[in-house]
Amino acid sequence: MKNLKISTAQFENKSGNKEYNLSVIDKLAAKAAAEGSKVIAFHECSITGYTFARYLSKDQMLEVAEIIPDGPSILKLAEIAKKHDITILAGLFEKDKDDKIFKAYVCVDKNGLIAKHRKLHPFINAHINPGNSYTVFDLHGWKCGILICYDNNVIENVRATVLLGANIVFMPHVTMCTPSTRPGAGFVDPGLWQNRENDPTSLRLEFDGMKGREWLMKWLPSRAYDNGIYAVFSNPIGMDDDQLKNGCSMIIDPFGDILAECRSFDDSLVSSTLIPEKLTMAGGYRYTKARRPDLYKDILGKEHHSELNVAWLNSGSNKEK
Repeated sequence: MKNLKISTAQFENKSGNKEYNLSVIDKLAAKAAAEGSKVIAFHECSITGYTFARYLSKDQMLEVAEIIPDGPSILKLAEIAKKHDITILAGLFEKDKDDKIFKAYVCVDKNGLIAKHRKLHPFINAHINPGNSYTVFDLHGWKCGILICYDNNVIENVRATVLLGANIVFMPHVTMCTPSTRPGAGFVDPGLWQNRENDPTSLRLEFDGMKGREWLMKWLPSRAYDNGIYAVFSNPIGMDDDQLKNGCSMIIDPFGDILAECRSFDDSLVSSTLIPEKLTMAGGYRYTKARRPDLYKDILGKEHHSELNVAWLNSGSNKEK
């Protein structure tokens, strides 16, 4: 493996407006390529928008979703990738030939689709089916994996992806600034976003506090540190439907250190060069080698009733319009 420069981006998407969202992806991909990056990653459902889907019927979801790899958005991503000579990772809703709907995240270069991951733990809309496999693929000489948002909160998913060979895990999200049983969680007032030029301080305090970045710091660096990987986190900034998101897209190294992070309120990106030597220098490499699966393989594989209860889905702002 050789050093690899990667970018992660944040932007304010428009719900259901693929043309606009792809235009922003185009603009930021051009900027990343000009800075020398070989790869740029965008957030979960960055092509379609995300939160608005909680209102949609199955027929409406099928209108938004696309066949992969032959749908127009994948073809457009490949066109953008070719124009800027950069690999692009972005998300959208997928449908198959049987009209099953998935939450997908794709990796595309100038030749088309390289990899696709279906979210293992979807919950934004009852008509979305869960994916049933991990995703590991080659990219510029590195082994990469993809886990979408909640997939990363189930720690076995990250370890399994790493055991399949991933050195880099792309972690696209639409997260933070939502209610939870966790103390300090909650929505952030959209009025603060509208008034961000006049009063950036109040917005930054909300974004960086327990509703936002402080929660992220409780777990995200640990995923990189425990597994000895580079974690590439992407998240939107601004309004996603009626919910405000705080960005903080970042790249974390195998030591759990933040190499680069988006800290503005703007559509933006940050870049960092990934160094292969860190993979074996980090503690996570040793921890993985020291595993004793004979002690816990039956425990980890024990059958149980899988349950997903996302607090904000049942909150007042989620009522059907």
